[in-house]
Amino acid sequence: MNGFRTLLYKELLRFWKVSFQTVGAPVLTALLYLMIFSHVLEAHVRVHGVPYGAFLIPGLVMMSALQNAFANSSSSLIQAKVTGSIVFVLLPPISYVEFFLAYVVAAMLRGLMVGVGVLLVTAWFATLSFAAPLWILIFIVFGGGIMGALGMIAGIWADKFDQLAGFQNFLIMPLTMLSGVFYSIHSLPEFWQRVSRFNPVFYMIDGFRFGFFGVSDVAPGVSLAVVATSFLLVSAATLALLGSGYKLRS
Repeated sequence: MNGFRTLLYKELLRFWKVSFQTVGAPVLTALLYLMIFSHVLEAHVRVHGVPYGAFLIPGLVMMSALQNAFANSSSSLIQAKVTGSIVFVLLPPISYVEFFLAYVVAAMLRGLMVGVGVLLVTAWFATLSFAAPLWILIFIVFGGGIMGALGMIAGIWADKFDQLAGFQNFLIMPLTMLSGVFYSIHSLPEFWQRVSRFNPVFYMIDGFRFGFFGVSDVAPGVSLAVVATSFLLVSAATLALLGSGYKLRS
C-alpha cells in the first residue's frame, strides 16, 4: 500500500497548502448563510420543535462537507489532466483500487475538516444537542465518500474546466441546495416531497441531522440504507472507469 500512502499524502498536501481557500473560505460562506437565514427566520420558524438556527447548523455542516469533498477529487483530477501531470500518477505501479482509495479518502478528510470548521464557528449561534453521535459520524463519512467518488467521475469525464463547472453547477449544487438543508420536506407541497425522496443527498442531510436532535423527516435506518447503497453504486462506477482507463490511459 505504499502507492496508496504516497498518493494520499500528495492529495492531502495539495489542499492543505492552500487551506485558507479550501477550508477557510467554505467555513466563512456557511457562517454567512447562518447569519442571514437565522436572523430573518429564527423568530418565525421552528422545525420538529427545534429552533430554526439550531435546525440549520447541521444542514450547513453537511452541505459544506459534501460540496468540498466533491471539489477536492474533481479539481485534483482535472488539474492533473489539463497540465499533463496525471502521467506521473499513472506511470508508477499503483493499482486503480489504491488510486481510488487515495482520492476518496483525501476528499472525505477535506470534507470532515470543513464540516468540523463550520460546526465550530456556527455552534456559538445556537444550542445544539448530540442525540446520536455515531449517526453523525456515519453519515458524514458515507456522504464524503459518495461525493469524493462522484468528483472522480466528474474529473475523469471532463476534458476542460468549464465541463467540470457544468457538472458541479447543474448537478451537485441543485442536489445539495434542494436536499432539506434550509427546510424540512414536510413544509413542501406533496409533489415536491415525493421528488425530494429521489434525491440521495436528502437522506445524507436528514440522517446527519437525526444524529443531533433525534428527529428526522424519514427513519434514519432508511436514510442509512439509501446512503450506503448509493456509496456502493458510485464506488463501483468509479472503479469501473479507473479499471478501463477511460480518458486517463487512452
